[in-house]
Amino acid sequence: MRTFMHLLVALAASAAAPAWAALNVLATVPEWGALAEELGGDKVKVYVATTALQDPHHIDAKPSLIARARSADLVIATGAELEVGWLPLVLQQSGNPAIRAGKPGYFEAAAQVSLLEKPVRLDRADGDVHPGGNPHMQTDPRNIARVAGPLAMRLAELDPPNAEYYQQRSQAFAAKWTAAITKWEQQAAPLKGVPIVAHHKAFPYLEAWLGLRQVASLEPKPGVEPTTAHLSEVLATLQRQPARMIIRAAYQSDRASQWLAERTKINVVALPFTVGGDDQAKDLYSLFDDTIKRLLKGAQ
Repeated sequence: MRTFMHLLVALAASAAAPAWAALNVLATVPEWGALAEELGGDKVKVYVATTALQDPHHIDAKPSLIARARSADLVIATGAELEVGWLPLVLQQSGNPAIRAGKPGYFEAAAQVSLLEKPVRLDRADGDVHPGGNPHMQTDPRNIARVAGPLAMRLAELDPPNAEYYQQRSQAFAAKWTAAITKWEQQAAPLKGVPIVAHHKAFPYLEAWLGLRQVASLEPKPGVEPTTAHLSEVLATLQRQPARMIIRAAYQSDRASQWLAERTKINVVALPFTVGGDDQAKDLYSLFDDTIKRLLKGAQ
């Protein structure tokens, strides 16, 4: 009788348990976490290592982050050395061989995209230069689409029983995303050729997509904080080549842009840069809705 009761309890527990366990996904930045949720639905459990208000170049490899990596089935990184200052340490300290570079549990978005601004020389005197090219690819939604297909395939590889589910969600996302890109391009048509000043080399993909024309940068070199001397040079440049707006990412200080705006009367536009960069950019779609809206307003 006791054995029979034990069997009933075991069967009840088995029936109550889910037929699958969600894939644990660790995304280094919000855009890839949001994309994983779009493609994986309720088959994935996503944790994002950073927020939109943090500089993704400089993150502490905290024990809590290492613990997340230890239990991850998949790490989604930007790559192109964006996370070089902290992710290798997190992966090493996690002791999780499944998510090491080169393993199915490690995925790099940069490998799916043709990167811009590949340097002709490597010299730290030139600032924070990325050997493989500029890693801030997420500001062009066409790059999100280029990453989505391979990422869905990777999810299916790691979770074969749900492969068809990932394929269906990938196809649905591709159709909806393509339509959204068409809408955004139509809305942003007035931005083509608009001269801008950028705080950091964070927007070449956005500029290439929309036809914005950068005439100056607030940073004297990538990753080097603006100095008053350099800002004075930018001011002189703008007297020769006027700009319509100054753009910066949400996580960047507004001191330099405000300094310049006070002297030029140019609009400052803080862009969300990634999901969560402001209250409107709640997911991938609203990220670009808000970005286009802010740029159009700033160009007026």
